[in-house]
Formats: sequence, structure tokens, C-alpha cells
Amino acid sequence: MADYAKIFKSYDIRGLVPDELDEGAAEAVGTAFATMTGARAVVTVHDMRTSSQPLAAAFARGVTAAGSDVVDGGLGSTDMLYYASGRLDLPGAMLTASHNPAKYNGIKLCRAGARPIGQDTGLAELREMACGGTPAAAAKPGTVRSRDLLSGYVDYLRALVDLSGIRPLKVAVDAGNGMAGHTVPKVFEGLPIELVPLYFELDGTFPNHEPNPLEPANLADLRKAVVATSADIGLAFDGDADRCFVVDERGEIVSPSVLTALIAIRELEREPGATIIHNLITSRAVPEFVAEHGGTAVRTRVGHSFIKAVMSERDAIFGGEHSGHFYFRDFWFADSGMLAALHVLAALGGQHKPLSELLAQYSKHVASGEINSEVADQAGATARVREAFIGRPGVSADDLDGLTITGAQWWFNLRPSGTEPLLRLNVEAADDQTLARVTGEVLRIVRDDA
Repeated sequence: MADYAKIFKSYDIRGLVPDELDEGAAEAVGTAFATMTGARAVVTVHDMRTSSQPLAAAFARGVTAAGSDVVDGGLGSTDMLYYASGRLDLPGAMLTASHNPAKYNGIKLCRAGARPIGQDTGLAELREMACGGTPAAAAKPGTVRSRDLLSGYVDYLRALVDLSGIRPLKVAVDAGNGMAGHTVPKVFEGLPIELVPLYFELDGTFPNHEPNPLEPANLADLRKAVVATSADIGLAFDGDADRCFVVDERGEIVSPSVLTALIAIRELEREPGATIIHNLITSRAVPEFVAEHGGTAVRTRVGHSFIKAVMSERDAIFGGEHSGHFYFRDFWFADSGMLAALHVLAALGGQHKPLSELLAQYSKHVASGEINSEVADQAGATARVREAFIGRPGVSADDLDGLTITGAQWWFNLRPSGTEPLLRLNVEAADDQTLARVTGEVLRIVRDDA
């Protein structure tokens, strides 16, 4: 039996299958989504999880019962869904649980033109409609028709990044048994790339490692493969292939903030003076580089619905997040890990330095990475941190998203998880000693009586 209150999250629908999310819930959501959008048709794509195709079929039954048609794209990545929604000007649904373990599944939704749907922009309304039960069937039910989306997706991405004339590259890719195993071979076809594939077999049980490259442990195999094969670069994608992480030729993990700076500068070269979006966890080096190259940097809250909304409002050309999400105006303001990967390959292949040397210029500060603390009273712990730091000379605070405290040589952000009893800490500083001191002080306060 579906637990609607539990599976409807801030940005999507996600839960354990079948205990929290089942085919009945997927069908109810399909009917509610078609009714809410009033669309003539809805485009759907699903990942390789064993429950994804049955859930996609149930979602389609709900859509057609409401009188709307379904354009079934079959297997694909989340950014392929955004491509289809933008290109066809239809609302869309991606059946995936992204980087979560195999026992989970979910539904990512967007309006026509890949416009985001979040808690305040339709998801809450959708939950109420789905909970309210299935309305009377439409007098004329819709139909389901299959459509190949992969070829158009590949052509569109390749048109956005000029890869002509790049030098031959050896590229190791860890697909994590996820959808990158389906998309990467087609995207790289015809390029001067020698592909070193890791875990390209589509397998929703994830037999090798969880498809979450944000966790360093899940990048261990890629790091080893890059060094062992003398690859020029390593790429890792999450389960639905909308996020991309990079490993340099030494097997070292590249910060997503460094990639944000690199891509931002490439986009500013194409459109001088443009606006670049970065969330508040991203390195302060990003707005510094944007300003140095004549662009306008805009800081936002964490989360794709916030970033997409601000990008649209400001007509920003590009946006980056610390979590490996990269957003592009020319991709309907949506995120695409594959498009970010092509930018990095174009930059690397357009010159002769190794990746580590190319990216060294973009690393100005040292960072802690995200540190999670299980805390029963998140608000109380945050208040203790605020009290400890406010009033110190040269220290300021803001509450754009959680608590951000800034000093002369450091800053940190403390944010509560929206789904778990956790506080997430990110610290950045001018040097390792300052980083250790600030991180240690905050964690001692947060974990006091935790």
C-alpha cells in the first residue's frame, strides 16, 4: 500500500518498492499528472531497475485513463527525459530512484519545456490529487506509442559542444550498471576517444557498487582503472546519468566546483557578460572566476528546482552544484551530466596539458566536503553554532539555505536534511590548518548532546 505522505519528497517521488511505492500509486500519479497539466500527451522514460518498466507501464495507464496520450521513450537517462520534454514541448516523467539502492524507485516529473516541478510548484497539489482517488475515466482514453529518443538526444548534445579537432583521448567511464552504459557509447561514437568501460551492463541490482559517485568509495574502481590503463580522464555517472563526476589522469577526484569554474569560463567565452548560477555550497572560487572573466555570479539555495527557477528568471547561461549537477540554458535550463562531460572533454582535448595541470588554476581553496551528523534537534544544534560564532570580529551570517557563517579566511554552511535527522556541514578555508580548526569547532558544537 502506497504511503503518499512519505514518498512525495521536496523535488520528486521516491520510496521503497513495493512497500511505499507500488504500481497502484504510479497509476494514480499518472492520472493526477495528466489531469493537473491538462497535456495532450506526456513523455516517459525509465531506467534499468527491475521495477522501473512495470512502474512506467502503470504510470502510462494512469495517463491514458485521463484521456492523454503517452510518448514512451523506453530506456533512457533523466537528461534524455529533459531533452524530450524540451524538444517535444510536453510534460514528462522519468521512472528512477537515481543514486539510491536497488530496493528504491521513484518518479521525476517536469512540465513542458523541462520546467521543474517541486513541492511549491505542483508536487504538493499532485499529492493531494493522487491521494484523492482516481477520477472518472475519460470518455476517450489516450494511446501509448513508442519513440526513439536516443538518437535525437545524441545529436542535440553534440551540436551544443564543439568537439571537432580534439586530440585523441583515452577515457575511462564507470557507468555503475546504470543508464550511462546505454547512452555513453552512442554519445562517444565517431569521436577520437578510446573508451575504457566499467560496469556498462544495465543491472538495477547494482552488483559492483551503489550508483552514487558523490561517495568517494564508489569512485575507487574508476580511480584504479584510470591509473592502470594510463587514461587521460575518468568519468563516473550516477544511476540515471544526470550527474557526472571526474577523475584526473593521476586517479585524483576533481571537485565539482572546479568543473563549475571550468565550464562557466567556457560559456562566458561564448557569451561575454552572461550570468552564471552557483549554489551556496559551491566553492567561493566560482564567483571569483566568474567576476574575473566579466560575468555575473548569482548565489542560490541548494536543489535543482531552486536553481532552475533562478536560471530562468535571470536567463543564466550555466549553473553548477557541488553535488555534480550542471545546468545549461541551451538545454532548457535543465541539468545534464553528459553535457558537462562533453565540455570537459572538449577543454582537455583542445590542448596538450594533462587534466591535472589544466584544472590546477581553478583550485583556490581547500574544502571539507559534506560531513553529516545525526542530530535529533537540528534547530537547537544550529542555534548553538550561530550563538558561538556571531559577534566575533569580521564574522557575518545569512540564512538563505540553512546557516552560512563567513569569516575572513573561511566560511561554512550548516543545513538540515529534508528527509533524515541529519545536519550537513560544508566548510571551505584558505589553508588546511584553518579548515581543520573551523571544521573541528563546528562539529564539536553540533555533536554536543547529539
